[in-house]
Amino acid sequence: MAATGSIDHSTNPGGHDGGKAYYVSTPIYYVNDAPHLGHAYTTVAGDVLTRWHRQRGEKVWFLTGTDEHGQKVMRTAQANDMSPQEWCDRLVESAWKPLWRHLEIANDDFIRTTEPRHTERVQEFVQDLYDKGEIYQGSYEGLYCVGCEEFKLPGEMVDGTGEYEGQKLCIIHSRPLELVHEDNYFFRMSAYTDRLLAFYEANPDFVQPASARNEVLKFVQQGLQDLSISRSTFDWGIKLPWDESHVLYVWVDALLNYATAVGYGADQAKFDATFPADVHLVGKDILRFHAVIWPAMLMAAGLPMPGKVFAHGWLLVGGEKMSKSKLTGIAPQQLTDHFGVDAYRYYFMRAIPFGQDGSFSWEDFTARYTSELANDFGNLASRVAAMVGKYFGGELPAATADSEAETVLHEALAGAVKSADAKVEQLDFQGGLDDIFGFVKLVNGYLTEQEPWKVAKDTSEAGQARLATILYTAAESLRALAVLLNPVMPATAQKLWESLGAEAHLGALADQHVQNAGAWGQLPAGATITKGEILFPRLEEKKDDAQ
Repeated sequence: MAATGSIDHSTNPGGHDGGKAYYVSTPIYYVNDAPHLGHAYTTVAGDVLTRWHRQRGEKVWFLTGTDEHGQKVMRTAQANDMSPQEWCDRLVESAWKPLWRHLEIANDDFIRTTEPRHTERVQEFVQDLYDKGEIYQGSYEGLYCVGCEEFKLPGEMVDGTGEYEGQKLCIIHSRPLELVHEDNYFFRMSAYTDRLLAFYEANPDFVQPASARNEVLKFVQQGLQDLSISRSTFDWGIKLPWDESHVLYVWVDALLNYATAVGYGADQAKFDATFPADVHLVGKDILRFHAVIWPAMLMAAGLPMPGKVFAHGWLLVGGEKMSKSKLTGIAPQQLTDHFGVDAYRYYFMRAIPFGQDGSFSWEDFTARYTSELANDFGNLASRVAAMVGKYFGGELPAATADSEAETVLHEALAGAVKSADAKVEQLDFQGGLDDIFGFVKLVNGYLTEQEPWKVAKDTSEAGQARLATILYTAAESLRALAVLLNPVMPATAQKLWESLGAEAHLGALADQHVQNAGAWGQLPAGATITKGEILFPRLEEKKDDAQ
């Protein structure tokens, strides 16, 4: 079923019945606070990827959700004088789901780890591992980061200074680590060192990008330790079915959402048609959980392995990772209020190579909005509609006088479509948008060279045929751009589609396959072209309180 705030794709336009869905997941996010730009970055990337695959006519499943157990969430709730469940319920409904609706995230499901469909199946999963002898009881002492919910190795901590002098700090959160000694249950992860290494060798694209793969290989080659999978010093979590004095380690609980959300142990047909994920999108700080612990758990359970774990970089502000704990957290609405939702989605996919760290700045966003969206793309759409209206009464004329200039543009479009399709498939969103906006520049250059406003003065039959061909070529180019940009900027693409009169002749924009967008001549002569609202209005001067 589609979660609240998600879009129902049970009748997927252009999709096919049967066969496995293209399944993409984001991490499930901790609900210790409201979402910031870093959370939205991953989720928008997943949305663009799955919208693109839907628009290829594929069956798709896009999952996101919230991670609601563990010590960090419990302490945050206590600090707010609420029970953990009350805290989670309030934050999910007031902050997380509304933001995904606001950003036009078309998720097929939203999983919460406090839901019975998750907790009951998780207990069955760990009970099965326990019965197989994959889990045993032991004791452990180590330095623990509540922010990461993870025991830290020596290379993952630094010496504190100032107020933290004499303490060890988490290298990610810069907060003191806590010395924890517990009698816990352990998963025999050490037994999977060689199997994991063999799997990585046989599947070289399993961890991406290459820097992430190298990090995982180096870690596993050192030999894995058994994993503590329970806690007994607090009770906010899923109880172990064979020992209710322990709750399950939050990361084991969380990783299983990728299985429980698609029917593990409850709906075998759905599970078979969806699992495993084709792509797990993760931030690089949680790579190890997804590329080491999760595959080891699946091996132990005899379940199939995911297709790919892709670790993107961090969003940086002032050189520091985006996080609430470092006070660099920016609410996405601060940017969408100023630039708009579609521009927001575009900017983060365009400005930063996916897989690398990237710095956000208001100045860069403003420059790209003005140059690429308002001037290059928005102005192109506005000019073409205005000229068709002025010279042909708003009725798209037929192209009957093609020249070499048109042939060049036809070929450029076909090449851009093929290249962008291949790049998005590889999660190179920036590269795909480079191809698409390279074509936008070509169309603008074509109009500048052809000068239709001058050709219009030639009232001869040949002159008018040439004018008609130029404007048809520009409008047909916009038709293709609407299709290609729909996964990235759905509201803007729909406005353009409607202004071109394409719906009446070609059907819904969602039904147009991106891989066919380059086939020339789809927009028929006679289509009614209207000059709609400006796609990207001039930005008002930014307010001081929005910086």
